[in-house]
Amino acid sequence: MGIRALLSQPLAKYIVEEQQNWIARSTEVQEEWRTKLVEKAANTQFGKDHFFKDIHTYEDFKNAVPVRDYEDLKGYIAHLKAGESDILWPGKPLYFAKTSGTTSGTKYIPITKESIPNHINSARNAILSYIAETKKAEFLDKKLIFLSGSPVMTETGGVLTGRLSGISNHHVPAYLRANQMPTYETNCIEDWETKLDKIIDETIDQPMSLISGIPPWVQMYFDRIIDRTGKKIKDVFPDFSLFIYGGVNFEPYRAKLYESIGKRIDSIELYPASEGFFAYQDSQKDEGLLLLLNSGIFFEFIPVENYFDENPKRLSIKEVEVGKNYAVVVSSNAGLWGYSIGDTIKFVSTNPYRILVTGRIKHFISAFGEHVIGEEIEKALRYAMERHPEVEVVEFTVAPMVSPNQGTLPYHEWFVEFATMPVNMEQFVQDIDRRLTELNVYYDDLIKGSILRQLVMTPLRKNSFIDYMRASGKLGGQNKVPRLSNDRKIADELTKMNAL
Repeated sequence: MGIRALLSQPLAKYIVEEQQNWIARSTEVQEEWRTKLVEKAANTQFGKDHFFKDIHTYEDFKNAVPVRDYEDLKGYIAHLKAGESDILWPGKPLYFAKTSGTTSGTKYIPITKESIPNHINSARNAILSYIAETKKAEFLDKKLIFLSGSPVMTETGGVLTGRLSGISNHHVPAYLRANQMPTYETNCIEDWETKLDKIIDETIDQPMSLISGIPPWVQMYFDRIIDRTGKKIKDVFPDFSLFIYGGVNFEPYRAKLYESIGKRIDSIELYPASEGFFAYQDSQKDEGLLLLLNSGIFFEFIPVENYFDENPKRLSIKEVEVGKNYAVVVSSNAGLWGYSIGDTIKFVSTNPYRILVTGRIKHFISAFGEHVIGEEIEKALRYAMERHPEVEVVEFTVAPMVSPNQGTLPYHEWFVEFATMPVNMEQFVQDIDRRLTELNVYYDDLIKGSILRQLVMTPLRKNSFIDYMRASGKLGGQNKVPRLSNDRKIADELTKMNAL
């Protein structure tokens, strides 16, 4: 065992003990953070506008701070972009994390001196939790690859600006930097495909033990290595033992990724976003991700069914229930207040508080009142894939067909790029549709009432989603294809790219 692996053991033990201490006080810790955040920001422009000095209870907080999205905070962000101080948080941000919004265009999310440890330490602690539980640490002595966006920064109002993954790249601990791949110069390449080829050049003969990235882009990395070598990943990287991922549900990609690797390996799921690092998988044995309640973020939760109400019901951590879907709202030491991040989650445990990410609040299909969400789509696909084990899915998205030709009933259209097609496509479609009717009573009613007909499966040619993302300027990095749309913008583009 090398020096890094050896030294990680006592640090892992310490971090997990600290973690257990705050887990035992989760609800109190959240109250403490709400109080600290409000007190710290009382003299900012936002704090004055919302009478922070008069906030003493959670009810006071809810009355003073409305739920907002990025559009609602744009006015305050504009002052930060102009170089002003003490707007949302004392002083100026350290960084702006620049990200593409589905409705807001480019977003500039502040990251402050106080909030940067949330992003950096959380990723570290996820790995240390894994080491503490499994006693596996030898991977730290080999090469580690992080498939991420460019670390090149620009300036906006005197504030360094870049992608979150690029910002994080500047804060990789020194003891890991010598093992980190690719090189900084390669990471700075903007064009994803050029960058990917260069990454392969640098890594293909290295003792790679840990690979981290968003599953579809890791799959693209694997595919090109296999094309170049004719070997499975386990034979190219025999030391590869840990896969770290986040950003999308892993399940639709699992079979294809493991087939490419050629063996099962351990994995750690992360839940990072520009607005904060919210949760990570702290156990290989227990379901769900540990919600990080002691990391500078005060969480609130809105039941999904109430989200679009004029005054939606807001719950603190002590009020949530297992099994219910909630929209996540955060207030943080980055200067976000009552900020709806757009994600939906559900709790699988409240001791400790562990969650599953179930989708996006605005990514759903409800063209006919069915309100089908991402979790239901992914569960239905997983159900069918378990019954058709030959099937491997590269990527997929679903959209409504409201006005089909020839007077037929409307339907949901699934656009799927298969690595391996079902032997019996008709049965595969029926299995998905049947499971979806079991998961969503409204969809079931519409099918039985002959308002909708069974879903239609549209297989796509190879690389259709890569071509779509390339055409959209979103190939690689942290970009993801929406699982669900309530319109046909993506569907129409994919159709133009020649369905099989």
